[in-house]
Amino acid sequence: MSLLDPLLIRRHFGQAAAGFDSAAVLPREAGKRLFESLDYLDDRQPEVIVEVGCGTGHTAALLKKRWPKARVIAIDAALPMLQQAKAQAGWWKPFNRVAADAAHLPLAEASVDLLVSNLCLPFVNDLPAALAGFRRVLKPEGLLLCSTFGSETLGELDHAFAQADSAPHVHPFAPIATFGDALMRAGFRDPVIDRDLFTLTYADLPALMAELRALGYRNARADRRRTLTGRGRFAAASAAYQALRTADGRLPSTWEVLYAQAWAPQAGTPIRQQGQDIAAVPISAIPIRRKQP
Repeated sequence: MSLLDPLLIRRHFGQAAAGFDSAAVLPREAGKRLFESLDYLDDRQPEVIVEVGCGTGHTAALLKKRWPKARVIAIDAALPMLQQAKAQAGWWKPFNRVAADAAHLPLAEASVDLLVSNLCLPFVNDLPAALAGFRRVLKPEGLLLCSTFGSETLGELDHAFAQADSAPHVHPFAPIATFGDALMRAGFRDPVIDRDLFTLTYADLPALMAELRALGYRNARADRRRTLTGRGRFAAASAAYQALRTADGRLPSTWEVLYAQAWAPQAGTPIRQQGQDIAAVPISAIPIRRKQP
């Protein structure tokens, strides 16, 4: 059974597309930090670059600017996001825009030199399968740079709604151990994970919920309540959140962002799927660099 409703996720992001950039402070910062990882790599010149979950196209534009001779393909499941990305593509040798699901990339095996994905993975149903798909399209020794939300993300919101409603209101985000294990199971080598904790603050619960809607980060769990939350439940959740107000009177919201850098293995290594033929590797074997902004 699918944990998330992919059609609803696509609709949410499509509805958010027009105003996404005005709300995307955190995604832009995460994308910036992910992009900075390229500065520590060698001077290779990729021929084919793919961004999965491109949103409004800012990162794809940066990739095209950095490597103007490369073919840059920007992929997103939400067509309105790709329409917004057209403004970033430019008219002279623009990057390509493709509507496709992150878990089913319409790309040939071993065809991509660099694959970048910023905060797209939290919205896929099967993380190991999505990473296996990334591994499939990467050339031998191709590079994956990706980010996702960790399990501490929106913990305060989850707790507040749990006091008011038995139905789930927050997506389940993968803990760092699960993320690292999924990279290994997909067959990537030499993975390194960085971790950032951001604390954003809001005037009240409606302000936080409005920002989540503006980003497309709305509840799309398959087991969600199918009716409106209701004033009573929302008021109870808001009251539970009040206890967390900071000294300046703001409500805190934690966002844990995990960044991964990993390489596709050398030619001849079998593609691993569904955990087959995989040696067990503990999460302790993966370097994790913890950062606190």
